[in-house]
Amino acid sequence: MDLHSKVFIDPYVQMGMAPDLLVQTLWEGLVGGVLYALIALGFVLIFKASGVFNFAQGIMVVFAALTLVGLHELGVPAFLALALAVVVMLGLAFAVERVMLRPLVNQPDIILFMATFGLTYILIGLGELVFGGNPKVMIANELYLPKGAIDLNILGGLVSLQKIDIAAAVIASIMVATLAVFFQKTRIGRALRAVADSHKAALSVGISLEQIWVIVWFAAGVVALATGIMWGARSEVSFALQIIALKALPVLILGGFTSVPGAIVGGLIIGIGEKIGEFYWGPLLGSGIESWLAYMIALAFLLFRPQGLFGEKIIERI
Repeated sequence: MDLHSKVFIDPYVQMGMAPDLLVQTLWEGLVGGVLYALIALGFVLIFKASGVFNFAQGIMVVFAALTLVGLHELGVPAFLALALAVVVMLGLAFAVERVMLRPLVNQPDIILFMATFGLTYILIGLGELVFGGNPKVMIANELYLPKGAIDLNILGGLVSLQKIDIAAAVIASIMVATLAVFFQKTRIGRALRAVADSHKAALSVGISLEQIWVIVWFAAGVVALATGIMWGARSEVSFALQIIALKALPVLILGGFTSVPGAIVGGLIIGIGEKIGEFYWGPLLGSGIESWLAYMIALAFLLFRPQGLFGEKIIERI
């Protein structure tokens, strides 16, 4: 057997001989996938209500987390800081609706997209001005987020589950499920679907676009805050976190830009897929597969199913 064959086959042999490594890899992929789904959910909510692809969702994650940590550094108790961070995201939702969305109603999609692009740099500048540009440590202890790991004997090997990862997966799953039920079963959810179908039809039956937009941007802000807390607790709070939000793009392509279940399924596919890809092909192709594999998967979907797994098929008559 030559060297290249040995390098290629080693991951499979290792996986067969040590299935606990496969379980560990699947678990890490599951946690990452749930968090990706949570990020993607913020994009889906705003896109469904306004048809706007919110490029600023990534920086909203950072800004919300920085607000929480910054308030605590000023001496505000952790849970009061958390409540005030939620209020700040509500204020941001009102500001976005009043200053950005309302003047741009019925403008082309590209103009609305560029507006969210501008919002990104406004929040970056505001965040650096108020909180500084240095990375900050998430207040995990003050929020009673668990530390340490749980070691399990699975398939003859030791699998280590970080408690913060378990908490992140549980909290993200609860939030995704709650929002899915809220927007599917409540009056506001029905109004949201009406707005998504047609702004003019929604207005004709008395639905307020302004209220729906505020509610949806606020929900996206709460999602951003939860995402920032979870990711920040796993690493740190810095402006580099907005790069993680770019992983939501492949998730949206897989699941569909208007589907909440699609965000969940797409997140799990990307999260688990990139971990499995790193485990299988990492020794052959070198490290860093996780940084580009998700986009390769998304490209394949664009070629064969551009509307995504749960997106509505677009039929144009000519």
